[in-house]
Amino acid sequence: MKIHQLFKMALKSIFANKMRSFLTMLGIIIGIASVIILIAMGQGSTKSVQDSISSMGTNLITVSITGKTTKDVTKEELNELKTKPGIKDISPTLSSGNVNISAGDQTATTTVQAVEPNYETIKNVPAQSGRFINQNDLDNRYNSAVVGTDVATELFNSTDVVGQKLNINGVSFDIVGVLKSQGTSSAGSSDDTVLLPLTTAQRLLKTTDIKTFYIQASSSDNVNTAMSYLQLFMDTKYGLPTTSASTVTNKYFRVFNQSSLLATATSTNQTMTNELAGIAAISLLVGGIGIMNIMLVSVMERTREIGIRKALGAKRRAILLQFLIEAVFVSGIGGILGVLIGIGGSELLQTFNNTAIQLSSTVVLAAFAFSVTVGIVFGLYPASKASKLSPIDALSFE
Repeated sequence: MKIHQLFKMALKSIFANKMRSFLTMLGIIIGIASVIILIAMGQGSTKSVQDSISSMGTNLITVSITGKTTKDVTKEELNELKTKPGIKDISPTLSSGNVNISAGDQTATTTVQAVEPNYETIKNVPAQSGRFINQNDLDNRYNSAVVGTDVATELFNSTDVVGQKLNINGVSFDIVGVLKSQGTSSAGSSDDTVLLPLTTAQRLLKTTDIKTFYIQASSSDNVNTAMSYLQLFMDTKYGLPTTSASTVTNKYFRVFNQSSLLATATSTNQTMTNELAGIAAISLLVGGIGIMNIMLVSVMERTREIGIRKALGAKRRAILLQFLIEAVFVSGIGGILGVLIGIGGSELLQTFNNTAIQLSSTVVLAAFAFSVTVGIVFGLYPASKASKLSPIDALSFE
C-alpha cells in the first residue's frame, strides 16, 4: 500500500471520531502551550534582570561601610585608590535616611544623596532635563538639586520643574535637573530621590563620613583586577573579609561585584526556568499516555477491519505505519495548536499583565518536535500490537 493511501486512511479515522481525537490532543495542547509560556516568562525575567543589572554597568563595584567604626574612608584615600590598575574612576556618596522636603504647600518624604559629578556616568543616571551636578556646584557649595521624576511629580505635579525651588530641612535649593526615569531595581529607585553636591550635603547633614562609594573598573575584563586592589585596600583598613561569588563581606563593610552578581542572577533564573519547563513537560507525558490509551482502544475497535485487510494481503508494515501515522497526526496537530496557544498566551500576558516575555523560535520548534516525538514513542506500541494480530484471530474477534 502506498504511503499517501496510509495518510488518507489515518486522517479518515481521526476525523471519524472528532471529539475523541480532540480530547486525545488536549494533553499535548496543554503541555506544549505551558512549556512555551513558562519558558518565555522565565527567559523574559532573566533578560529583565540582566538589563537591570547591566544598565548600572557590569564594571560597577559598590562598597558600603556597614559597621560602627572610627576608621572612616577619606577622599584622599579614594584618590589614591583611583590610581591603581584596573580602576577608572571612584564616586563617593553620602545618603540620608528619610527626610522631609517641601515646595509651596506640598510636602513629601524621600532620601537625599550627596554625589559628585562623576556619579552620573558611573551609575548611569543621566538627567532628562536640565543638567546634573557639576564641579562648579561642588567647589562653591551651591544649593543645587537634581530630583527624580517621582519627587518632581509629587511636589509639582509635573516633571518640568527645572528652575523651581524646594526646601530640605528648612534650607532652600534650586532644582537644576530632573533625572531620567529608570524605575525600581534591587539597588533602589533613582526616581524617588534628591541628589545634592557632596560638599553642600556634608554641611546640610552635618557629616563628612563616606559610607558608600562606587568604583568603575576600566572595563568588564578588568573587574577582577580592580577587585584585587580594592580588597587589599579594605583588608589593610578593616581586616580580612569573607568572600562569595558576588560579594566580599566584613563586619565593617560589604562589596558588591556587579559582574558576578549578573552571572549569579542569570544562573538562578535559568535554573528556575528549567524547573518550570520540566514541570510543564510532565503534562506532555500525560498527553502521550492518553494517545497510547486511545490508540489501544482504536486497535480493539478495528480488530475485524485489521483482520480483513490482512486477509486481503496487507502487510504487517502497512498496518504498523497506518496506526503510527494516526498517533503522529494527533500529536502533531495538538503540537501546532499548543504552539499557537502558547505564543498567543505569551503575547496576552505581556500586553495585559505587563509580564516580561521573551519568545524563542528555538524553544517553539523544540516544543513542537517534542510533541511529534511523543506521538511516535507512545503510538509505537499500539501500532505494533495492531500489526502483529493474526488474520484468523482478528476475523473471529467479537
